Amino acid sequence: MLDIKLIRDEPDRIKKAILDRGMSAEAADVDGVLDIDARRRALLVQVEELKHERNKASEQIVAMKKDAADTTAITDRMREISDRIKEMDVEVREVDAKLREVMLDIPNVPDDSVPVGPDETANVEARRWGEPPSFTFKPKPHWDVGEDLDILDFQRGAKIAAARFTLLKGAGALLERALINFMLDLHTREHGYKEIFPPILANVETFTTTGQLPKFKDDMYQCQDGLLLVPTAEVPVTNIHRDETLREEDLTVNYVAYTPCFRREAGSYGKDVRGIIRQHQFNKVEMVKFAHPDHSFDELESMIGNAEEVLRRLGLHHRVMLLSTGDQGFAAAKCYDLEVWMPASGEFREISSCSNCTDFQARNGNIRFKPAEGGKPRFVHTLNGSGIAVGRTVAALLENNQLDDGRVVVPPALQPYMGGMTLIE
Repeated sequence: MLDIKLIRDEPDRIKKAILDRGMSAEAADVDGVLDIDARRRALLVQVEELKHERNKASEQIVAMKKDAADTTAITDRMREISDRIKEMDVEVREVDAKLREVMLDIPNVPDDSVPVGPDETANVEARRWGEPPSFTFKPKPHWDVGEDLDILDFQRGAKIAAARFTLLKGAGALLERALINFMLDLHTREHGYKEIFPPILANVETFTTTGQLPKFKDDMYQCQDGLLLVPTAEVPVTNIHRDETLREEDLTVNYVAYTPCFRREAGSYGKDVRGIIRQHQFNKVEMVKFAHPDHSFDELESMIGNAEEVLRRLGLHHRVMLLSTGDQGFAAAKCYDLEVWMPASGEFREISSCSNCTDFQARNGNIRFKPAEGGKPRFVHTLNGSGIAVGRTVAALLENNQLDDGRVVVPPALQPYMGGMTLIE
């Protein structure tokens, strides 16, 4: 959620930011927020005036009683004022709730360093690493490689659940587990993150803090008791410090978590219907940072570098893209995508997304820090990034490391996690 003072002081800037994201003025109603805010402030003024009048009446009653004067009229008036204050307090709470509801539809303001554009065509390549592998044969897509090796079973996955659920078997299941452990070890032992294993069911308030609700309700799997399955570990991990005040000297706080993730993929009908690029259930290792506002953009650069290191250790050709205003996430002020080379299609595909959400999520979740030199607590900046998507890494390894006889080479970095296995065959 944005600071209401920012919306009051710079409404034109907020409106431009919304349009730069490709959203309509109706979808994110800045004028509506200002109207409700004005109504709220007017109500608060009226309540304060009534309270002041009630206090004066109370003082008058005390003085009149000393003189044995009749206080009936003024007592009745004070009772009327008290009743009206109670009514207006209810009205203020209703207006507060409406203001929060409308403000939750307004996205974060992109940082000035973000390229302005309507979609991914305006993204800017920051850098790339390595070279694409060369083949003496036509490389097969990962779904064919996996089925031929009998490590990916799409038919039985669909039989058990539905389309876009996959059964991993044998070396495929081992590869998935090896990647999770490799990523967690790299981030905890070398990159300074603390490992977390959070609940994978979370409540509405948790989803609202990170900005998934109410905007993306249709993408969520809803369960009983008001709980939803998490689409990423960002959701529960960012909420670890909800309604808490951290110490400035403890920043930056770095967490990393593995979770299964669940997404309905509403609106993605017809996209990536084959393979494991776009699944309803998938595994991901997620990095989350709670940073000082003065250093959060440096922390973003560090985070995308941590994600890159996973692909470098695995020897996978990739590039880093700075996303445009129209392509980055709702809560992000600045976002990088890490894209890995997929030789079967001859294109780069997203495998990680790292975002600085500045104080947008922290305002939703009331996550602050106390300055070391004193003064009022300030909101932290929250960052999140895939470190990285496990299923997509499996797909990239199957395609990039395939041999002409159908076998797949296991990268040296993963061999200790796979019992010394050098080839999947």
